[in-house]
This record gives sequence, structure tokens and C-alpha cells, in this order.
Amino acid sequence: MSTPATSAVRAPASRGSLAFYRVARALVVGFFRIWSRLTVEGREHVPTRGPFIVAPVHRSNVDTPITGAVSTRRLRFMGKDSLWGSAAMGWFLSALGGFPVVRGTADREALRRCMEVLEGGEPLVLFPEGTRQSGPLVQPLFDGTAYLACRCRVPIVPVGIGGSERVMPKGASLVYPRKVHLIVGEPIEPPVDAEGRVPRRAVKELTERLHATLQQLFDEAQIKAGA
Repeated sequence: MSTPATSAVRAPASRGSLAFYRVARALVVGFFRIWSRLTVEGREHVPTRGPFIVAPVHRSNVDTPITGAVSTRRLRFMGKDSLWGSAAMGWFLSALGGFPVVRGTADREALRRCMEVLEGGEPLVLFPEGTRQSGPLVQPLFDGTAYLACRCRVPIVPVGIGGSERVMPKGASLVYPRKVHLIVGEPIEPPVDAEGRVPRRAVKELTERLHATLQQLFDEAQIKAGA
């Protein structure tokens, strides 16, 4: 029998939840377009079908809702399983694109749930820097993003988010009216191994390429946001 967490990942989205997501996305994106003068550049690089990984830089708690501006498709993201404590809250978070991962479990469990999302044909948001960072330099990336791209043979869509750290820096409880600019880079295709293997060298090289691309996009986005 599937656990509630697994079911939340695998269950197909209902028309009701998708409709809710579209309304919620429109409200959130509309708010940031007015409050933060949010602009998005390079949206044409986002695939209109099939699975892919959206990989943004991470400087603020608002990065997750802001990332929703890059596509009208429902983007999936991880959340700690305790947030799915009630059926109503579970439906709400799942409708917004979230899926639960048990906090403190092995990374392999989180990777498995991410693979389920991608294998189900849905786009997934992963912050390759891990937790929120600060400053102008993209920090060393975890290799999970590159590994998933290689394993599931899906492209990585890099996103530079400029200005979000000024909108809601670490420790802030308010969302400040500061300019935010997103730049979506061209999809990065993973190397294909005919035998389905994921060599460590391929993951390392893809991670390095993603890091360099994110730094370039982040620099450009920061300039255009006036940060």
C-alpha cells in the first residue's frame, strides 16, 4: 500500500487542483509584477511539454513563488512532510505543486520522489545551491540536480533571479517593494549514455556547466534588477 507521501507524488492532478493552481499562480505572479515590478526574460526557453528541471539561484524565500512566473505549467517542488498533516492542507500544497519529503531521511529518498515527478512527465523545481545563500557569488552546487537530469534524461533550465534578496532577505518578515528580474537560460541537455548509466564524471561536468551558467545569468539578472 502506498504511503500518503508517495500517493501525493504519484497521484495525477485533478482538474480542480490544476484550476486552483492557475488561479493561485495568476494572483501571486500578478502581485509580484505590481509590487516588485517583476519581469521575466527568456521565457521562450522553457519547454512547453514533457519533464524538465528548473534550476534557479536561491537568495530569498520568495524565490519559489517567483519562479512560477517562468511557465504557465504547474511546477513541482519539495516540502517537508509535516506540512501535509491534514487532508485539506495536503490538497492545498499539492495543488500548488508541492510534494512531501520526510525531513531527515536519506538523500536517496528525496531523489526517488523527484524521479517519480519527472517520470510522471511533470516539471520539477530544484535549487542546486541547496538552502538560501547570500551575496553575488553562486555557491558550490549539490550534484543532485545534475544526477537527476542524467538519470531521467531531462534538460535543466537554469534561472537567474536578480533582486529577490532585497525583496525578502534572510530574517525578514516583510516583502519589500524592490525590483526583481528573472532570466531564463537555454536548456542544458544532459549527456546520454546508451546503457543508461550515470558516470560520476558526467554528473561532475554537468554540475560545473550549470554553475557557470547560473553565475552568468545571476550577474545579468542582478544588473537588470538594479541590485
